[in-house]
Amino acid sequence: MNVPGSNDSGNAGAGSVKAKLSAFVRDVEAEARALGFCAFGVAPAQEEPTQAARLDAWLEQGMHATMGWMQDRAHHRRSPHGLWPEAKSVIALGMSYAPAADPLRLAEARQVGRISVYAQGADYHDTVKKALKQLARWIVSEADKRAVGPADVKVFTDTAPVMEKPLAAAAGLGWQGKHTNMVSREHGSWLFLGEIYTTLDLPASTPGRDRCGSCHACQDACPTGAFPAPYRLDARRCVSYLTIEHKGPIPEEFRVGLGNRIYGCDDCLAVCPWNKFASTARVMKAFLPRGELVAPRLAELLALDDAGFRQLFSGSPIKRIGRDRFVRNCLYAAGNSGQPELLAQVEPLLADPDPSVADAAAWAVERLTG
Repeated sequence: MNVPGSNDSGNAGAGSVKAKLSAFVRDVEAEARALGFCAFGVAPAQEEPTQAARLDAWLEQGMHATMGWMQDRAHHRRSPHGLWPEAKSVIALGMSYAPAADPLRLAEARQVGRISVYAQGADYHDTVKKALKQLARWIVSEADKRAVGPADVKVFTDTAPVMEKPLAAAAGLGWQGKHTNMVSREHGSWLFLGEIYTTLDLPASTPGRDRCGSCHACQDACPTGAFPAPYRLDARRCVSYLTIEHKGPIPEEFRVGLGNRIYGCDDCLAVCPWNKFASTARVMKAFLPRGELVAPRLAELLALDDAGFRQLFSGSPIKRIGRDRFVRNCLYAAGNSGQPELLAQVEPLLADPDPSVADAAAWAVERLTG
């Protein structure tokens, strides 16, 4: 039996709660922007079957190369609930690191090494996670004060088994482009991502819409053919993977394609037409490039011992790959340089105790002596 007015009363109560949560989300966004985040959105903490299936297929085809953690924790990565069953919402956030100068301008400057834009400043993990933690504390405190909680939260950036880019797209930050990275109408391809999982059931943002259209600039720009198809990246051929994650000698078929890239690669990001809307005005000070990392000379980098490497890259994400892998990369760049004068720095490394360094030195000597 229906009681007159009972449904209206229930709907009014639900509407009040929804309005309160909507107002709370607006205030969370304002706080996030005050902390340096330039992109904000909310997605439901649920599995997206299409994305989960794509992950499974990518792993089955071995496109994750030697990154075993992708396979080992795939059950956590498929859905926010795989990592935290109590989560109801994901707050997705982005910080811009849009470069002031064209990342491709040094492509022909063979006497220097090219470092990916994101690694020319301070380690973004530290900056993003610090801001995430501050925002998470604010959310917990304010949710309690406003009686929209209690709110439990967990923060993640990059290193956790989280499908960051699909979640960011679901939260409306942008879309996953054909280069598989996030693309934003406001910030181009230059966003560091972070997430806050929460038990709050927050109103979701409108998901991002794919705006790549018929453009294939990023696919054409890849120097090693790492895109077997649009929206699919084969890490085994990717310069970023090869110079950062890959241990041991890099396969010879890719060495010439490395050019003078010694840590990461920006080519597929840099050619994206949406970057014309990106602005450096909101870039955090920590992400601004260090002068010595903008165009470092190969001759100086090849002379680095372990202590020198650690000193030069203190506070940098580059530090984690170690001196041997980094000098290996610099030797490939030297081999591609066409600068015989670099032999003075290359030849002593033929006797380097690290086999991959010695192998790269032998390859560079052969290239430089013709």
